[in-house]
Amino acid sequence: VTIRRLQNVVKGVATMDFDERDRSPGAARCRSRASPPSCAPTWCRPFGAVPEFIGRLPVVAVLEELDEHALIDILVKPKNALIKQYQKLFSYENVELKFTEPALKAIAKQAMDRKTGARGLRGVIETAMLDIMYEIPSMDNVKECTINEDVISKKAEPVLVFKTEEELQKAKASGAESA
Repeated sequence: VTIRRLQNVVKGVATMDFDERDRSPGAARCRSRASPPSCAPTWCRPFGAVPEFIGRLPVVAVLEELDEHALIDILVKPKNALIKQYQKLFSYENVELKFTEPALKAIAKQAMDRKTGARGLRGVIETAMLDIMYEIPSMDNVKECTINEDVISKKAEPVLVFKTEEELQKAKASGAESA
């Protein structure tokens, strides 16, 4: 049962209502049916917002949850994207880190399931990769680490590609020359 409902605020775009389980004034939530929704500060008054507080709000915006595609973009596109940060971290150990497309989708899906959005992406990755981040520095023969969907979803081990004997000898020879 809805306590109050503000309908047709802007041509039926946004509605504010209370959840049946929580009847407190702070439980108001805004749901949008079309984009972009808009709200006026005065529309917050019937839902328990104090006028002194409403007057200090220069802009009221309605936020929507990020979808899977947006979360994947956040993982890979920005200059300091999480995936790029982890790849750089692994490059310090001369290991190439790769993420498969299904792994990126699994990371985004877990963040959505946890309802943590973009801020939860790092937590999902860290949980899945905690062991391998500690193991890689002690392994000098790892060339590549591939994170697939099973690593994220089922806590499986990542796929490791090891260096050949020739590559190991070259690495030792170049290390001896530089010393």
